[in-house]
Amino acid sequence: MPVASPYLSAIEAPSRAEVDAWPGLTLLAFGTDWCGHCRAAQPLLSALLALYPHWRHLNIEDGSGRALGRSFGVRLWPTWVLLQQGQVVGQWVRPASLTQIQDSLGEYLKS
Repeated sequence: MPVASPYLSAIEAPSRAEVDAWPGLTLLAFGTDWCGHCRAAQPLLSALLALYPHWRHLNIEDGSGRALGRSFGVRLWPTWVLLQQGQVVGQWVRPASLTQIQDSLGEYLKS
C-alpha cells in the first residue's frame, strides 16, 4: 500500500496553471498534517492510489489565502480533486468510501 506523501507547502505547491497543463489524471488532496479528518482519510487515499497507481498524486497543504485550494473552492478538509488535462472530473469533500468515488467517475477510472 502506498505511503502517504507529505503535504506540499504554499511555496512547494504548483500553480493552477501548472496543474492545468499536466497530461493524464492528477489527484490533488487538499488538507493539513494536523487535521483529524485528513488523517482519518489516509487509509482510503492509500487504497484509492493502490487501485490507480498511474494517477499523479499530490497532497497540498491548504489554508486561508492559499490560491490553489481557493481556485477549486476548497472549504473543508480533506477535499480531493481529480483532474484530467486541467478539467475537474471529480471532487470529493471528506470522502467516505472507494465506492462513492468509483461510482462518480465511471469512464475516468479506465484511463
